[in-house]
Amino acid sequence: MMENSVDDYRIQSFDLDTQMLLKTALKDPSSVNLEKVSNLIMDQSLKDQVFSKEAGRICYTIVQAEAKQNNGNVFRRNLLNRLQQEFKDREETRERSLQEWVCYVTFICNIFDYLKVNNMPMVALVDPVFDCLMRLAQPDALMNEEEVDCLVLQLNRIGEQLEKVNSQRMDELFFLLRDGFLLQEGLTSMARLLLLEILEFRAGGWLLSSTAHKYYYSEIAD
Repeated sequence: MMENSVDDYRIQSFDLDTQMLLKTALKDPSSVNLEKVSNLIMDQSLKDQVFSKEAGRICYTIVQAEAKQNNGNVFRRNLLNRLQQEFKDREETRERSLQEWVCYVTFICNIFDYLKVNNMPMVALVDPVFDCLMRLAQPDALMNEEEVDCLVLQLNRIGEQLEKVNSQRMDELFFLLRDGFLLQEGLTSMARLLLLEILEFRAGGWLLSSTAHKYYYSEIAD
C-alpha cells in the first residue's frame, strides 16, 4: 500500500502546533495525549465540512498505528466516548446550528465507514448512525436541502454496508423517505430529485444505472 503523505489528511487547516501533534499521532501514537487528539479531530469535524468527510482516514491511521505499537485502543475508546457524548446532544446541536449537525452526521458516518473490527462495521455505531439518518428523514429535516443532501451523500457512501448489518432499520428509513417523496408538501425540486435518486439507487441494489446517472447529473448541470 502506498504511504499516505501527511497532506492527504487535510490537516493544513490546523495551527502548526496542532499539525505537529497530529503528525506525531499518525506515526507514534503512544507518545502523545490521544484523548486530546480525538477531541481536536472531533472539534474540527464539527466546524469544517470538508474535514468531516476526510477525518475517518486520519482516525483509521491512528487506530492502526496504535494497535501495531502496543496493541492499544486508547484513541478509539476516546473517540467513541466523544461521539456518544455529541450523539446525546444531537437535538440541541441541530437547533443551534444546522451546519454543525450536518458535520456531525458526516463525521460519524465517515468513522463507521473507516473503522472496522475484523473487517466488520463497529457494532457500537450501527444504531447511532441509523438514528442520525432517521432524524434526517423526518418531515422537518426534509424541508432543508442541506439535510437532504447530507442524508443522500451518507446513504450513497455507507447505505449498502448498513443494510447488511440491519436491513429492517434500512426498510424503516426508506419508508420515511418514500413517504416524504410522495406525500410531503413544500419540498424543493432539488430535495425531490435527491430523494428520487436515493430511492432508485437502493432499488437498483445500491447501483445507479448510467441512464439514471445521466438523468440526475445533466439535470443539475443545466
